[in-house]
Amino acid sequence: MNISRIRFVIFFLISGFVFLFITTSLLGSTGPRGFPKHPDSFLGTASPKPWKNDVSTIILPIKVVLIGPLLLSTDFLRDDPPPPFIGIYLIFYWTILASIIHYLLGKFKHS
Repeated sequence: MNISRIRFVIFFLISGFVFLFITTSLLGSTGPRGFPKHPDSFLGTASPKPWKNDVSTIILPIKVVLIGPLLLSTDFLRDDPPPPFIGIYLIFYWTILASIIHYLLGKFKHS
């Protein structure tokens, strides 16, 4: 790849937080991690507006990859922890994820 790993990770982190902020703002997710608290709203059935249902159904796989590991974490992160802990956890997880993606994209380009 033509972009350095550090720049790729920084761009990935910024993009991840922007994505999380925009989807949480638009879809009205009340959970601190960007997932709706109501179980029906996972599948896009809790909102009375059809466009919110469609958008949440489309972006759910992306959110599962970006935020899903928070659901598997300890009870401290599953409850309502202070936002810095969620941010630190996401930065750590997304840095590893971005490094793996950068490595794989570099391997595919050279092969």
